[in-house]
Amino acid sequence: MASEGKFTVQGKTVFITGASSGIGAACARAFAGEGARLLLAARRMDRLQALQPELLNAGALEVHLLELDVREGPKVESSIAGLPSEWQAIDVLINNAGLSRGLDKLQEGKPEDWDEMIDTNVKGLLYVTRAVVPGMIERGTGHVVNLGSTAGEMTYPKGAVYCATKAAERAINDGLRQDVLGTPLRVTSVDPGMVETPFSEVRFRGDTKRAAQVYEGVTPLKPEDIADAILWAVTRPAHVNIARILLTPVDQANSLLFNRKTG
Repeated sequence: MASEGKFTVQGKTVFITGASSGIGAACARAFAGEGARLLLAARRMDRLQALQPELLNAGALEVHLLELDVREGPKVESSIAGLPSEWQAIDVLINNAGLSRGLDKLQEGKPEDWDEMIDTNVKGLLYVTRAVVPGMIERGTGHVVNLGSTAGEMTYPKGAVYCATKAAERAINDGLRQDVLGTPLRVTSVDPGMVETPFSEVRFRGDTKRAAQVYEGVTPLKPEDIADAILWAVTRPAHVNIARILLTPVDQANSLLFNRKTG
């Protein structure tokens, strides 16, 4: 008989990549509020350290920090293998680390931007998943949540490579769910539309004015909205797998259609 009742994350170890800001930090706050043990990874250790006291005050049982660039495959493998014994049993993996660089026509794009997006959004996702999932299978429990995007289902002009990386995320997510069939593992893709985070500032390399224009006339999603959706998916009863969540602000229909209010 299928198990009943919500899956509780209290006392569970939740591993979040890209946890220093935006959706990753919002996820850390959401799971802290549920009493989880947080294993947080990012390139910017100073930001993780600044976040740690807040998370403990919010209810996190423990917080362990990991300085990690997911693009570095051998470092990912050694860092996860070298975790203290009490942090090795990861219950929930949130593959959040990701970025976009530039907004160029393909024929005018910068190969270094392509490399950074592919190495982070695709290969980084693979490296972390490969390092974590075998342990989940061995222990007979685990949930992998991958951050996708509306960009993965509809390509938009000047975004071919970023959109391709998110289409790859969707394929990897669905493939993983097939590959763990027969185990108790759950696999979920959460695919947001427009979210107001540092994402656009990263895309435009710190050009805050250009980044702000992305959200003009639109009420975007907040990082907390995405974290709430992820927490909901993870806390469904253990026999329920939420395969995919696609969420947008009311002002967005898809990657191309927005209701931009003026005046």
